[in-house]
Formats: sequence, structure tokens, C-alpha cells
Amino acid sequence: MENDDVDMVGADNNEADLDDMKKRLKEMEDEAAALREMQAKVEKEMGSVQDPANASASQVNREEVDSRSIFVGNVDYACTPEEVQQHFQSCGTVNRVTIRTDKFGQPKGYAYVEFVEVEAVQEALSLNESELHGRQLKVTAKRTNVPGMKQFRPRRPSNPYMGFRGRTPYAPPFAYAPAPYGYGKVPRFRMGMRYSPYY
Repeated sequence: MENDDVDMVGADNNEADLDDMKKRLKEMEDEAAALREMQAKVEKEMGSVQDPANASASQVNREEVDSRSIFVGNVDYACTPEEVQQHFQSCGTVNRVTIRTDKFGQPKGYAYVEFVEVEAVQEALSLNESELHGRQLKVTAKRTNVPGMKQFRPRRPSNPYMGFRGRTPYAPPFAYAPAPYGYGKVPRFRMGMRYSPYY
């Protein structure tokens, strides 16, 4: 009789534990859903989730800005943006001057000049090879970079008269030579036979 009572109490405890676990599981699922919702909201605010229409609009905006900009090469390292602006002031209204720098803050030797008017770009191109700080500037129209489109440049041989020679095959050091060659002897690898009058 006593054993029956104990079993009934154990069954009630198991049901209570099961209900407890179900409640906790439901709370965890609700928390996970709330976290996903918050993460989506933050990503949308940060702009990491871009609409295709929004991305194309930003690309069109970038192309419009680049059509009003020029690239200036061979800029003296001691040159300031104000001096570059004064140099191109005669072409039109300068909106912004950007002198590119490396990660240490040292100038790279080129700059971008953005004008307010599109016509100012043609005027600025006439200042190609003009001097600033004793250096001849190289002025060209700024091109628009298309994301994901890298220009492919094939590998060229170092000497154009020799043609392309592949890498020499790996030869292990003499200490690790396989046994059939004996101690201190290295197996010889031969290049493919190809006629070449220069070697």
C-alpha cells in the first residue's frame, strides 16, 4: 500500500517537472524570437541589409559625383588640400579636395578634386602637366569603380625574350632523399623537352 502512494507522488512530481520544462522552453523560444527581431532591426538601421533598389540608387549617385570629379596624380607630399583647391579654383567651384593617405597618415601622392559643376572637369583637364610645388601634375577624369569588377591582368614572364618557364619541381634536401638513391644523392628532375635556341 505504501509503495502505491510513493509511486503516485513520483508521477505527480514528474508531471510538474515536465510542465516546468515546457514553460522554460516556451520562454527561451520567445527570447530567441525577440533577439532575432532586434538583430534585424539593428541591421536595417546600420544599412548592412541593402535593398537592390537602394544599392542601384547609391551607384547612380556615385557615378554622378564621379562625373564632376578629377584625379590628380604626382601631388607633392607637402601639399595641403587648400593649396590644391587654390590651384583648381580657376576652373570652377571646388566642392571637396581629398588627398589620399596610407594607414600611417602619410600622403600617397595623389588627390581627388570634386567640383560643383560638370563643366569644370573639362577646364581642369586643361591644367594637365601644370606645376604645383615644382611638380608636374597628371590630371585625368575620375573613373567610377564598379564593385566586384576587378580588371584581369594575365601573368607576364619577367623576360619577354625567354618565354614563360614554369616553376622547377621540388627536390627534397639530400638528408631526406629516398633510400634508392643512397645517402647524399639527390634524385634529378628533368624539364620537359622543348626546343629553345637560347639555352
